[in-house]
Amino acid sequence: MSHLSELTAAAMPHLMLAPIALPMFTAAFLLLLREEQQRLKFGLSVLSTLAGLLVAIALLQWTHQAGAPASMGVYLPGNWPAPFGIVLVLDRLSALMLLLTNIVALCSVLFAGARWQRAGVHYHTLFQFQLMGLSGAFLTADLFNLFVFFEILLAASYGLLLHGSGRARVQSGLHYIAINLAASSLFLIGASMFYGITGTLNMADLARGMAHVSAEDRGLLHAAAAILATAFLIKAAMWPLNFWLVPAYSAATAPVGALFALMTKVGVYTLLRLWTLMFGTEAGASALFGSLWLIVGGMATMAFGAIGMMGSQRLTHLAGHAAVLSSGTLLAAAGFGQNALTAGLLYYLPSSTLAVGALFLLADLIDRWRNDGTTLAPYESDDDAPFLSPELVPTAGLNLDDDEQVLVGRVIPASAVFMGLAYLMCTLVIAGLPPLSGFIGKFAMLTALLNPLGLGSSAGTRPGPVGWTLLALMIGTGLFALMALTRSGIRHFWASPERSMPQLRVLEGLPIAVLLGACVALTLQAEGVMRFATATANALHAPGTYVRAVMSAAPRPAPAAAAVQAGGAVQ
Repeated sequence: MSHLSELTAAAMPHLMLAPIALPMFTAAFLLLLREEQQRLKFGLSVLSTLAGLLVAIALLQWTHQAGAPASMGVYLPGNWPAPFGIVLVLDRLSALMLLLTNIVALCSVLFAGARWQRAGVHYHTLFQFQLMGLSGAFLTADLFNLFVFFEILLAASYGLLLHGSGRARVQSGLHYIAINLAASSLFLIGASMFYGITGTLNMADLARGMAHVSAEDRGLLHAAAAILATAFLIKAAMWPLNFWLVPAYSAATAPVGALFALMTKVGVYTLLRLWTLMFGTEAGASALFGSLWLIVGGMATMAFGAIGMMGSQRLTHLAGHAAVLSSGTLLAAAGFGQNALTAGLLYYLPSSTLAVGALFLLADLIDRWRNDGTTLAPYESDDDAPFLSPELVPTAGLNLDDDEQVLVGRVIPASAVFMGLAYLMCTLVIAGLPPLSGFIGKFAMLTALLNPLGLGSSAGTRPGPVGWTLLALMIGTGLFALMALTRSGIRHFWASPERSMPQLRVLEGLPIAVLLGACVALTLQAEGVMRFATATANALHAPGTYVRAVMSAAPRPAPAAAAVQAGGAVQ
């Protein structure tokens, strides 16, 4: 790993462009290929996404160097100093989001290769443009550039949501497009107000000037922040702005739904980044502005997601409400502005995203198996408890072996076993039950609520009414999620009518195994991941390092000027 870090350091900062440039050039090249060349398109898309994953791993390793409190990469694409030019910044948080994006993306594109890529045209081109927008949003350090990348990923998501056509996708897609166009308008209004007040859109420059805004402009500044936050909260699926999410995500094809599990996390990431930068403890009169709104809105979103899961009958609706529940948990925890709580949510964020993505993929397989080619699986009252009498004892003469003995069970096909175990793991992570990573993430957040200063150091410190409410909601919503997923699991795996063996292709099973395997890896490496999350949270809540790194980044001199400087140094 040290050798990898040395190679990455040698390639920095230019390697930071790879997560944006690689999918962009791949998408442009795929446009030149005919639709009949599906295998070639699929192969190129997989190779490009795999290369992006390797780059993300290298960048993550570089940002978390041993003994370094904060390793940051700053790149000036136009070679103009901040705040006059566009700036790309890589730190631990953006590297974490890049890694998570590429893991989910690789699994999504592999799953699509089994069948869904043939449901429409330009699937892989749109997919790569979506990756480009996601990566750019995580790397940019400029509000207007963030808007540009948001529009790229949203434009690609419009096409991906409509992929496969059908009335449900078109109807949900139009609602999705309308609400996101409204959010983009709010984004522009909020950004323009910030520029009018501060004269800059560079995030670091905005953070540096927050404390110096005049008292006359402070109210207008807060209004601009509220408008901008509304745009991000729409994307983060905060209640009541999330009415569009479940219909849209459940109508999308399975690999698109899995990729969309990341979309709400883009809103959460942006809020966490901008709020800690601009409204941290050093923002003067604006310190922690909007924190109570984040907490209350996040808790309302948690309740909405849990109730929605209890009322859902379809697996895709369950997955959509699980994404809402996850987003609400993250928003509520972020609003407290505590380092330890932020570290817990940063551990929980990838766990919940991976599990929800796996559930979207799994829902497609289960629905196909259950329906067996029909639109609705039959339910008959006499099939509810086969081979059992009303007294719940084996019925004589039924389900006997060659020796006329009652069979205890049956041989279960390997594909059904895989799907059942995968569903069980998704349930454990989403509900936050041991021993998987969902439990560790929730336990870390609960520990931070009860002991803000760390175990053994918070004597006399109490969470307060808001903290106790969040604690109760985290436990209660986990119970609701467990009941909803268990009920659905019984209906699909246990009390189902007779049906044929499920057909499971390698390209469909492998992505689910990778996503859930990543949850297992998070569990096994919990100590190291929590150290990384803690370092990330500490850096977020001390934004001075970020501001200094961006504002002190110097442009590269032109070759002639560099030669003159070198000659002067020799003389």
